[in-house]
Amino acid sequence: MGEFDLIERFFKRPTRQAALGVGDDCALLQPAPGTQFAISSDMLVEGRHFLSTVDPFKLGHKALAVNLSDLAACGARPLAFTLALALPRADAAWAAPFAQGLFALADAHDCELIGGDTTQGPLNICITVFGEVPLVNGRSQALLRSGAQAGDDLYISGTVGDARMALEVFRGKLALPAAVFEAARSRMEQPTPRVALGMALRGIATAAIDISDGLLGDLGHVLKRSGVGATVDADIAASRVAARAQCSDREQGQWRDWALAGGDDYELLFCAPPSQRDAVAAAAHSSQTAVTRMGRIDAERGLRLVDAAGQSLPNTYVSFDHFA
Repeated sequence: MGEFDLIERFFKRPTRQAALGVGDDCALLQPAPGTQFAISSDMLVEGRHFLSTVDPFKLGHKALAVNLSDLAACGARPLAFTLALALPRADAAWAAPFAQGLFALADAHDCELIGGDTTQGPLNICITVFGEVPLVNGRSQALLRSGAQAGDDLYISGTVGDARMALEVFRGKLALPAAVFEAARSRMEQPTPRVALGMALRGIATAAIDISDGLLGDLGHVLKRSGVGATVDADIAASRVAARAQCSDREQGQWRDWALAGGDDYELLFCAPPSQRDAVAAAAHSSQTAVTRMGRIDAERGLRLVDAAGQSLPNTYVSFDHFA
């Protein structure tokens, strides 16, 4: 099976929203009146972002999910995506379930594949996703990293630390009950992009980011771009990881590390004024996504960690960095 047979068989579909899709040198998108494009790219490299043993169906899901998570953090509605795929060989047994997992998530978000590239090489998946956000009176409604204000509440969606917990099991450093491991593994291999929550937070949240490299590291990007600081209750996230792992309190330090710096969570971290607490609760309810308030934004720059009793904790957590 050649390159173009692979594309025709597994990745070419009729377009629904794009003006022109797979088959030409360029795809064509037409923004709706009163909107602007939101665009993001993410690359997944075998051995760096996923294990070689991962189910290709789950890998197809994750490859798109991590990009949709970026749209969610911007409050954007998904429209379309391109796929650049390097494969060691044209293997139908791998490509079929990969495409099924990819398109199952794409269809769930009405996001269509409109182009890309294929080549031979080490397994590498690069997706560029396109979304749209409304303009109101000429102003973008996109959620950005730069809008956090002193006094804002700090929230996270869902739970954090699960993916890192599953990775520790794969590394042979942790033993978990089978049901707990499978739940954590699902979070690692098939994360849920919080697209509905992101759109519901437009006009409510002052800033947002998706948690990919670790909660504290990604929060740091918000603080830097917004010129503010934050105080975070480290035990809120850690205690939830510990409860799901069915562990004892003596291991609390380890759960803090995984919850605060584990990465691969693809949850949303966002800020909103205390006056918007009811609106945040309504957005969480309408999007069927749990959210937790776990800190506040401070005028004083820097990141301060406290435990459940309000006592200061040392900030020695290091988030993921590809080149560190």
